[in-house]
Amino acid sequence: MRNHDYWVYILTNRHCTTLYIGITNNITRRLYWHRYRELDGFAKRYHLTRLVWLEHFRNVNDAIACEKKLKGWRRSRKIALIEEMNPRWLDLSDDWEQQPKFYDRPWQVEEMVRDGKPGLAPKAFGAALQLRFAQNDIG
Repeated sequence: MRNHDYWVYILTNRHCTTLYIGITNNITRRLYWHRYRELDGFAKRYHLTRLVWLEHFRNVNDAIACEKKLKGWRRSRKIALIEEMNPRWLDLSDDWEQQPKFYDRPWQVEEMVRDGKPGLAPKAFGAALQLRFAQNDIG
């Protein structure tokens, strides 16, 4: 089995009332998805965007075992784990030099066009938004 980078992480909300345990092979992309609510589900419903604990693994089976173990713990034990590493419950990703990028995709985004005018266009423009890719002009 090949070794890669896997992360088990715990997210919470602004008031630290709800905890979410997840696993990923790309922590910056996953945090972006949680922060900007790109994924439907528990984390989106409870606004879980603050990274308060994480652990790195090279083997996916070890990461999965850790995630399952943590999910089986009582809340008090999870809190003790977080406070051992992060006693002030700070967002551990706040000081990362390279913040998540929305274009972390297998293709290169050349530009975004709205109604035929180049520039950045928010999602609200829906059907009017077109992406032009460096490799293929899809539109």
